[in-house]
Amino acid sequence: MDFFILLALFAFGFYGLNSQEQRKRIALLGSQLGQFQIEKLMESLTQGYLRALGEKNLARRDQIWQLLDSSETQLCEQFKRFAADFAKLDAAPTRVSTIAFAVPFADRLLPSATFDLRQAFAIHAQGLERAAMNLAQLSPRDKAFTLSAELFLMQHTCHWFCKSKNVASARLLVRHQTAYTQVLAAVSPATRDAYTRLLGTSAI
Repeated sequence: MDFFILLALFAFGFYGLNSQEQRKRIALLGSQLGQFQIEKLMESLTQGYLRALGEKNLARRDQIWQLLDSSETQLCEQFKRFAADFAKLDAAPTRVSTIAFAVPFADRLLPSATFDLRQAFAIHAQGLERAAMNLAQLSPRDKAFTLSAELFLMQHTCHWFCKSKNVASARLLVRHQTAYTQVLAAVSPATRDAYTRLLGTSAI
């Protein structure tokens, strides 16, 4: 009986510490994101892409693609500013544990198994800008596919920081019906290379 009481107390304490840590990370990220309209623009773009892809009238479809260009530019500019502001934060609170599940104080207990969220956001900002500029001269459909993948990977990183990798991957699958590995494969090669180097092969 004593064993089960101790086990319950341990589980309760573990859950409490995890919740406290996650609230701090959510508050930190929220305080920075709150100054921008990144989430709103992301939702608008995602819906716009679906409208364009579902439009059978070619002239109307081209018009939608053109209208989305300004939203893409605005989102990239805002995320670039956000990443620059986030880079000014101290290093300690921006470390992200590469352990797949949430462990209290993992970023401090195992600093070698972490990555810097500030660097991750810089990679995302560059990836979004490359996709929006369309230097590869992709078709509107393929450009939208790549930019969507860049956005989904950025969102996954945010959820990873706030919760854990497993939770972030589950949310990605539920919200966008896409696995983390699929998103990583769909972003530009430059983003994928920089991102995997930052995380290390053990965290992919």
